[in-house]
Amino acid sequence: MPKRVLTGTVVSDKTDKTVVVSVERRVKHELYGKIIKRSKKYHAHDETNQFHTGETVRIEECAPISKLKTWKVIDRIGAEIAVPVPTDNA
Repeated sequence: MPKRVLTGTVVSDKTDKTVVVSVERRVKHELYGKIIKRSKKYHAHDETNQFHTGETVRIEECAPISKLKTWKVIDRIGAEIAVPVPTDNA
């Protein structure tokens, strides 16, 4: 069976080697037919602590790492790491 891959936004990176990723999906309401957003948070393994809050990442299903972690971060989507540019105020 193939591993599931989801795309979401990192909402917390406070714990060591773990990020919390919020994944949003759009579903149609059964009775009214309106499209509504549903979201779920997943704890994902981040071995090198390289992903931070606000970044869009892809996560992949894996064997359980801990009680809550059964996902691991594959890569970052979109812009690469933003490097601050020093300014000379001379």
